[in-house]
Amino acid sequence: MISNAEIFNIKTTSEFEDLALKVFKFQFENNAVYRSFCDLLYKHPADVKDILDIPFLPIQFFKSHEVISSKTEAEKIFTSSGTTGNATSNHLVTDITLYEESYTNGFSHFYGNIEDYVVLALLPSYLERDGSSLIYMVNDLITKSKQPESGFYLNNLDDLAHTLNQLEARKQKTLLIGVSFALLDLVEQFTFNLNHTIIMETGGMKGRRKEIIRQELHHIFQSGFGVDNIHSEYGMTELLSQAYSNGNGIFECPPWMKILTRDTEDALTIQLPNKTGGVNVIDLANLNSCSFIATQDLGKIYDNGQFEIIGRFDNSDIRGCNLMAL
Repeated sequence: MISNAEIFNIKTTSEFEDLALKVFKFQFENNAVYRSFCDLLYKHPADVKDILDIPFLPIQFFKSHEVISSKTEAEKIFTSSGTTGNATSNHLVTDITLYEESYTNGFSHFYGNIEDYVVLALLPSYLERDGSSLIYMVNDLITKSKQPESGFYLNNLDDLAHTLNQLEARKQKTLLIGVSFALLDLVEQFTFNLNHTIIMETGGMKGRRKEIIRQELHHIFQSGFGVDNIHSEYGMTELLSQAYSNGNGIFECPPWMKILTRDTEDALTIQLPNKTGGVNVIDLANLNSCSFIATQDLGKIYDNGQFEIIGRFDNSDIRGCNLMAL
């Protein structure tokens, strides 16, 4: 059996690749949906010697099937927001500790100890529904911060602005994570000069505002919050790990997560870096579901493993926990 420690103590590329092959074999043997998909492609563990040979399950399967690699009953079911008339994704999580360790270790990897931060969340569209994996993560980070000022804000922007200015006055490290349309609402009403706060956007406009390109959006935020860079979080309902950007829309994965791109005309062909293609994700924390997912995002990977999201496939619906089309 693969342990949490194996996943979150990966140090090298070879360790990642060895564990990815081990996870593939485990999920091939224990995930009926993924096994059927691999069978259709004639891809079995004996044929897979490299991570580039691993089949990536189309993300749409989470809308029509129970994608699970465990006989254990789900502890938590995360759901995507979806749009009116469209089916939502369901992610059955049988071991919530994997998710908790993933986002806790991921935050620590990029930002340090969560207890050093006040965590402020401006995520109204997520708070207004049940089953959001983002709300679960942020709520737990708020708790783990152990800071009395940490918390969620819905429509009380006056209180949020007051808190941000108070924290800035005492030079307190702060993380403000917000959905894009709500952050725009905030900077349209208030202007800040924040030297001790990370502004992290996620989730796009959610139909509340017209989509605008990332560069224009970040320029508005930089001016309104008085910061040099806008951070971003890249995650989705169907995953248990997140990538982060500390500016310019360039993301980096934690050691147990990797992004590849596939040819837009041939979904089974993995591309070399520096070409735009469909985004495939390896998320080894997603052990009891599926760790190899073909998303409907378009992106580009660079030689150093960092990546950016370019947009979405034209025929894909808009769903939660995803960046805006650029």
